[in-house]
Amino acid sequence: MELRSYGKTKMNVSVLGFGGAEIGFQNASVSDVDRLLGSALDAGLNLIDTAECYADSEELIGKTVAHRRGDYYLFTKCGHASGLDFESWDPKLLQLSIDRSLQRLKTDYVDVIHLHSCSEEILRQGDVIEVLKKAKEEGKTRYIGYSGDHQAALYAVQSGQFDSLETSLNIADQEAADLTIPKAIEQGMGVVIKRPIANAAWKHQTKPDDSYVQPYWDRLQRLDYDFLSGDMQDAVSTALRYTLSVPGVHSAIVGTARPERWVQNAKLLEAGYLPEAQYNAIKARWAEVAQEDWIGLQ
Repeated sequence: MELRSYGKTKMNVSVLGFGGAEIGFQNASVSDVDRLLGSALDAGLNLIDTAECYADSEELIGKTVAHRRGDYYLFTKCGHASGLDFESWDPKLLQLSIDRSLQRLKTDYVDVIHLHSCSEEILRQGDVIEVLKKAKEEGKTRYIGYSGDHQAALYAVQSGQFDSLETSLNIADQEAADLTIPKAIEQGMGVVIKRPIANAAWKHQTKPDDSYVQPYWDRLQRLDYDFLSGDMQDAVSTALRYTLSVPGVHSAIVGTARPERWVQNAKLLEAGYLPEAQYNAIKARWAEVAQEDWIGLQ
């Protein structure tokens, strides 16, 4: 598994990271998560990303791989109330949420805490950033970051306050490639990508009911990439390799609740970087078709 230097941090992260949303929202069992994460770590993955609001994802990670804490970098997020009796983004909530995450994850520290897609307005107030800085000073996290997209992400990057950016980037969501990622690299930030294969939205023959997937499905109907009409695994491989070929990207988070899927995901990268001609063709098609309102999606 290729490793990339994560900005100015001292971390060298695997290009493929594990996203913890699915194991929480799909009610994965402890035994399945144990096999899933164990096999991923054994194969060279060293980045696990989760969040306070991914159901019991943090707890499952803590129960299964806390004993291997030295084998992986651990990212989580804070900001949403998620069962705590405070309004989202209340500084007191963030403090409690960070402590709860450490308890759930069975660790004394995480490697990065990201603010979880809060607005530019909240960022400008500064209170939430100060909470993360304090957590860093107290050793609860090594680095702090912002997870989000569009103008809020741009403000976070340009503020110079963060070590890490987690943002959306894929064949159907390319705004960040020009808007934020180049500036993040100028700031020395690590960049981790969420939704790197556009939720494989093209696999649906008709518009899916899931509102989370619908915008990408709509965009892909217009983009009409030729490689999406062939073999599904080849299409996923091309989509993922495109994302990891964007300059400045260090890791892409792929989630699954199925233990056997990790090996399949890892094999998608065996072909290496996307050929320059194909990479440029995807970029050119986006430039030709993308609408003004095709902004980065949360």
